[in-house]
Amino acid sequence: MEKVAKDVGDIQSRLLDHRPVISAEVRYFVREFEKRGLRESRLLENLNKMVQEANEQMLPSNLEEMSQKLSDISKRLEAANHMAERVQQRELEAQQNTGLQANMEELKEDWAEFLKEQQRLKEEVDEEHAKAVGELSSRFSVKKKDLAQFSL
Repeated sequence: MEKVAKDVGDIQSRLLDHRPVISAEVRYFVREFEKRGLRESRLLENLNKMVQEANEQMLPSNLEEMSQKLSDISKRLEAANHMAERVQQRELEAQQNTGLQANMEELKEDWAEFLKEQQRLKEEVDEEHAKAVGELSSRFSVKKKDLAQFSL
């Protein structure tokens, strides 16, 4: 039983106690960093200089280009807005034109008349259909009677 308890204790310490592994990793990291020396700090300094130069040179030119593009876009939007206003004004004038309104009223009357005519024609077709169905029903009932007489 003691061996089982000892094995369980060893397993538990290996699973839950990470201090030896972590300390070994830290020692390895420190040794690697000491080997490389100042190379890493020089690389970081060079990157920092490149970023600063890019900020000093590219940022002002990009800002100038952006402001120029924005002013161009603003002018184009103003022109488009002006054109849209002109189109709206023309439409409003066209709607207010009395000749056009009279024509629209005439077209509305013609359309109403057309719809009435279509309704009348629909009713005629419905009546003809109902008559045809009635005639077919009576014919079939007669045929059914005749068939019943022949089968007896």
